[in-house]
Parts: sequence; structure tokens; C-alpha cells
Amino acid sequence: MLYIGIPVYNEAPTIGVVLWQIRAAFQAFAREYEIVVYDDASTDATADVLRPYTDVLPLTVRRGDAHLGYGRALEAVCRTVTQRSRHARRDALITMQGDFTDPPAQLPELIKRFEGGADVVVVERPAAQLAGLPPEVRRLRRVAPWVLRRFGRVAGIADPFGSFRLYRISVLREALKRLEPDAALITHTGWTANVEILRRAAGVARRIETIELPQRYDLRPRPSRVRPFADALSLYRYGRSTRGEERLAAARVARS
Repeated sequence: MLYIGIPVYNEAPTIGVVLWQIRAAFQAFAREYEIVVYDDASTDATADVLRPYTDVLPLTVRRGDAHLGYGRALEAVCRTVTQRSRHARRDALITMQGDFTDPPAQLPELIKRFEGGADVVVVERPAAQLAGLPPEVRRLRRVAPWVLRRFGRVAGIADPFGSFRLYRISVLREALKRLEPDAALITHTGWTANVEILRRAAGVARRIETIELPQRYDLRPRPSRVRPFADALSLYRYGRSTRGEERLAAARVARS
């Protein structure tokens, strides 16, 4: 089973189309799949848009009572899927955004690498794409690698900040087992949340692969939610908190 996990907040204009594009991708690339959407207490019509899709798609929608932020929403998706999976070694979770940034047409590229034996598949963004990004994203992408260059990095991963990833369920379960009781898998939000879960997964994964694919910021109807200064500060604080941890140089990374 392939689970597609999508945390959303006020994505009424796009989430329905994204779901239909996921359906189209799996019609052309036949695999058993289920979509899990976590609605982080949206205040627009996101819940109304999602409701009819539960009748025509293999879709589960969870909704939070209060807005908790991207990191907590992503954790809710991970925990829902790891509890639901019945074949942890054969199942995988693909995380993505519900605003067109991560094109569903690219899903087969991640799945092929999983079927080839990868435990984690990381989508990295082409360096040449920097000029076409929204100003806020461009600023953060320039400073983020510098912030993490001394700590918080994952060996072999040049771009640990994106949301478009595949995780084998057994890897996520092992990462959860290593936590203290009642501890959170993800304690930060934004790009830092993506770095944090990747480092936890890398610590238990046997094989990590990367793939270079472009994002589509040009299709998203709303402004970017990236806050360059606040997000860079969050990355710095997270990086500082990881000092002294065992480096992840032992993780085998196959670049494709």
C-alpha cells in the first residue's frame, strides 16, 4: 500500500484538484494507494471541498480542533499512517503539499525508487530553479544551507528542506520507537519540520536515494507562507539543539 499524506491549512482553491491529479497519476501508474489528509483546522472552505471526495476516492480526512502548524499536522499524518499500515516493510508514505507545489504527476518517480529498494526517497530542487522562486522562498533557500552547514545536516543530502518525500513505513515505526514516551516525532514547523523528520528517518534507514525534480510555485494561487527570518532562526535553533548527536555519515545515500 502506498499512502499519500497531505497536511493542509486553508487550501480550498487547490486541494480538490490535487486529489484528482493524484487519482490520474495512479490510473496511469497502477498501484494500490490511499490518501490521508490532515486538515489543520482550516478557516476557509477546505473541509467542504474535501467532503465529497471521500465518496469517490480512497481518502481519509482527519481534522484538528485547533490550528497547530505544519509540523504537528505532518506528525498527525505520519502517526495515522504508521498505525494503519499492516505491512510495514512493503508499505510507504509519500508526503506532499496540497497547493500544487509538489506535482502529483511526479509520484511515479518516487515509487519506482521505493520499489527498487530505497527506504527513503528525497526530492531535491534543481539549483537552476532558484531564479524563478517567490522572493521569500529564494531568500530562505540561499541562507538555509549556510545555517545548517555546521550541524543539523544529513550526509549526502544537499536539499533537506522540501516536503516531497517517500518513507518506508518500517522506517517511520522504528523512528517512533526510539522516542521517549509521549515525545513528539516533529517538534518544529516549516522547513525545519522537514529537516527534523528526515534526520530521524535517516538514523534508521538502510538506503536513502535522492531525485532532482522541480517545484511548481507558479501554479499556487496564494502567497508563500515562508517567513525568511523566522524560518532561518528556527533552522538555526534546531541545528544548535542537534550538536553533540551522532552524525549520520553512516547512512548510505545513492544519488540518482
